[in-house]
Amino acid sequence: MPIVAAMSRKPTGDLRRGWTTGACATAATKAALDALWGAGFPQEVGITLPKGETPVFPLALQQLGREWAEVGITKDAGDDPDVTHGALIIARVEKSAGGIVFKAGEGVGTVTKAGLPIGVGEPAINPVPRAMISGVIEAQAARYGQSADICVTVGIPDGATIALKTWNPRLGIKGGLSILGTTGIVRPFSCAAWIASIHRGIDVAVAGGQTHVAGCTGATSEKVVQGLYGLPDHAMLDMGDFVGGLLKYLAKHPVPRLTIGGGIGKITKLAQGAVDLHSSRTQVDFEALNLLSLSLGLADVRDANTALEAVTRAGNGLAEAIAFEARKQVVLKLKNTVQHIDIVVIDRAGNILGCAK
Repeated sequence: MPIVAAMSRKPTGDLRRGWTTGACATAATKAALDALWGAGFPQEVGITLPKGETPVFPLALQQLGREWAEVGITKDAGDDPDVTHGALIIARVEKSAGGIVFKAGEGVGTVTKAGLPIGVGEPAINPVPRAMISGVIEAQAARYGQSADICVTVGIPDGATIALKTWNPRLGIKGGLSILGTTGIVRPFSCAAWIASIHRGIDVAVAGGQTHVAGCTGATSEKVVQGLYGLPDHAMLDMGDFVGGLLKYLAKHPVPRLTIGGGIGKITKLAQGAVDLHSSRTQVDFEALNLLSLSLGLADVRDANTALEAVTRAGNGLAEAIAFEARKQVVLKLKNTVQHIDIVVIDRAGNILGCAK
């Protein structure tokens, strides 16, 4: 559920990282539970992120009712050109009829199409933020001797307007923004700096005698590829969306073997010739994807909402074909400078959907 960058903020010098909407919602939930269960509103609230970071957030809004509490935290995206920078992320907590329940408040969208990590009819709060918020609720409940049966309503004032600048409407997320984040951290988006780091990573790997490197689009694909091939850390290149930057440099500074790993959506775009895989700049061509599926005797996927939904309908044979089409594109762009090229396609859970070797 991607957010399109708003390129009006152009920082200079070292780029400052920020915090995701999911991290802000988690912190707001924790502070609201303090108030709900009698400790009052803290001046600031700290949380622990999935990789161990411990950011602290000042409260921007606080309200307490008879059986509910509400906290707002202003999102700081650091130096990332993010449309939600400065948005107020509000979490309202109250007792639920049973278990932890999530609701979409003002400005948070609802999922209306299949193919996303959250089911149809659910508030657009992604799995990792849900897990973070649930963890905070359980920890706070244990701390205060309370039941963890809590309803959390997450809202973003003006979120419906901001969402028009994102891909949410096309993806069938109606009414507002998504609550996002897999690490809780917003890493500054600098094309030049990121591509330069890819180049330096290749240089370090080659200097260390590494003959096999892997470029991956994210943390999950990196973990899968590293485990699959037993590669050391210095062979892993944080490629992100910049497959073009990786391939252009490798064409001039080749290694014997290259593996590219990524989710089905990004690898589908690579298979269709894209060299920048960011959602704000390239999209899956579903007409072309459907032609590929039909050529294999598989399902009609023309009206699929995502590449993952297309593969779910057509089967992993389509994912395998996408991997081989992506490999063709990589071979073409590397101009025979790399001898062995592998493509590994995964789903969001890290399951391998297809490989091309």
